[in-house]
Amino acid sequence: MATPHHADPRAYTAQATKVQDLLDGGVLRTVFQPIATLGSGRIEGHEALVRTPAGCGLATPDALFAAARSEGLETRLELHCVGLALSTWGRQPGPGRLFINLSATALVAALAERDLDHLFAARGGAISPAAIVVELTEHEHVQDVDRLMAAVARLRRHGARLALDDFGDGRSSLRLWSELKPEIVKIDKYFTHGLPLHPEKLQTMRALLQISQTLGSSVVAEGIETADELRMLRDLGIHLGQGWLLGRPQDAPQMAVLPEARTVIDSSQVAVFPERRRPTQQRASARTLLEPAAPVTADLSIDSLFDHFAAAPNLRAVAIVEGGIPVGLVSRQRFIDQYAKPFFRELHGRKPCTSVADPAPRLVDVHHGIDELTEVLTSEDQRYLSDGFIVVENGQYRGLGSGERLVRLVTEARIEAARHANPLTLLPGNIPLTQHIQRLLTGQRQFAACYCDLNHFKPFNDQYGYWRGDEMILLLARILCDHAVPTRDFVGHVGGDDFVLLFQSADWQTQCLHIIERFNREALALYDDEARQAGGLQAEDRQGVARFHPLTTLSIGAVVVDTRQFSRAEDVASAAALAKRQAKRSATGLHVAAMGSA
Repeated sequence: MATPHHADPRAYTAQATKVQDLLDGGVLRTVFQPIATLGSGRIEGHEALVRTPAGCGLATPDALFAAARSEGLETRLELHCVGLALSTWGRQPGPGRLFINLSATALVAALAERDLDHLFAARGGAISPAAIVVELTEHEHVQDVDRLMAAVARLRRHGARLALDDFGDGRSSLRLWSELKPEIVKIDKYFTHGLPLHPEKLQTMRALLQISQTLGSSVVAEGIETADELRMLRDLGIHLGQGWLLGRPQDAPQMAVLPEARTVIDSSQVAVFPERRRPTQQRASARTLLEPAAPVTADLSIDSLFDHFAAAPNLRAVAIVEGGIPVGLVSRQRFIDQYAKPFFRELHGRKPCTSVADPAPRLVDVHHGIDELTEVLTSEDQRYLSDGFIVVENGQYRGLGSGERLVRLVTEARIEAARHANPLTLLPGNIPLTQHIQRLLTGQRQFAACYCDLNHFKPFNDQYGYWRGDEMILLLARILCDHAVPTRDFVGHVGGDDFVLLFQSADWQTQCLHIIERFNREALALYDDEARQAGGLQAEDRQGVARFHPLTTLSIGAVVVDTRQFSRAEDVASAAALAKRQAKRSATGLHVAAMGSA
């Protein structure tokens, strides 16, 4: 018999080892953990987390959801927790958005309801969907991506945002990130813990940050517990963070980060990034992934295959080879799961091992370079992450490879390539910029080279400090990218507050004027009220003399490059720099060098 909803919660503390009892009793509660901006400490949102009563036999969320799975109540429990979080937040809202957890299965089920508002409005009172972020959990188990994408599209039509939870735990899919395009991606706490001591984790964070900027997502670093971790993440450019150092889960939303985190955020100490102490890799290829592993033949029985795995406890898979050609791959975990089923051995033990093999495994040639390996990472077939793949040479079996090593190799190679990018904005630097100009010249393509520079930026940087100075540079980088067509226009960051745009778009001059207007308007928000009202600030000039400096604005000097006048990238750069100096004296902020005057 179900227990009444208003039963005394204390009655559940001793015997509540069943989820059904907890749901019927209405004794679960919600706590909130803050998510904060690492640069300023501002609270941007709270994640809603479920808690059981004191003394309950299911003391942790992991135990609670494991029990729900065994009782077949996982989706019901998830939706109950959503409703509980929304109603609790509605009574005591905190700063920022509310982050609620839903598995892909539960999200599809919830959004299949006839009235979607029932999920938010009816359960949460007056909470607007625009104030909600749905954290997608268990996304590594997604089977029907199309249904999930349809559910996410419906979610967004109501104004809610999407986050991928625990990304990078070894099971998540880059392809899913690319297809769902979540507004937020939460990086698994594994990469945060011990970050100051592990350069490979730092490089992975950098790679994920670069991917996030490419795909238009914000990154949240989870599990921040020490001052050194917070400082390094802040200096790395990770925008948001979550963890016990910033704030612990508690009944009421938190209005500010904890004092220890506040001290780190306000500190001017710069993190020292750990450096790798081994030689730079040569050009990456699949040969470095090769793990020698003896194959088996197609006539080997299933019982003998079990013995083969039992004799090699570290073997994650085995290839089936005939005449040197791979004809199948058997995953250890999948095989053991099948073999453990009742009567499987009696019914199938003498059959050939090909009956339990993947007849079309992923094959990677030893000569494949980084581009082909990246295609494997983003391919539709993601079985290689758990099963591994077969390494071949001219079709002949050479050994096995693991998904873990493949991800690491591609990440390291991409990090090596990032040496050619600006570390703050991650935009291409001098080397790729010069190479792109030379390609345009070689291809005899007319283009506009636009040199962008900030006026009165040094006084701003001196007055407000390097962190806000970086925010202004990042603002400019975002605006430039917004007004450039990726397939035609090149945005480069040559250092400091200097940027170069190589426009092939016909409306480049109009875009330059839009860029100047937008930057001059949005940059005002980076000043304090006193400076905005005064139209500038008092600061020392380069000679150390105190004087009034106007607000920072943008100048763009442009030169239309005709290959009959220019043959070297250096000459183009010099002409654009001269036009930039002229632009600083222009009333509009834009100066276009006349043909033949550059």
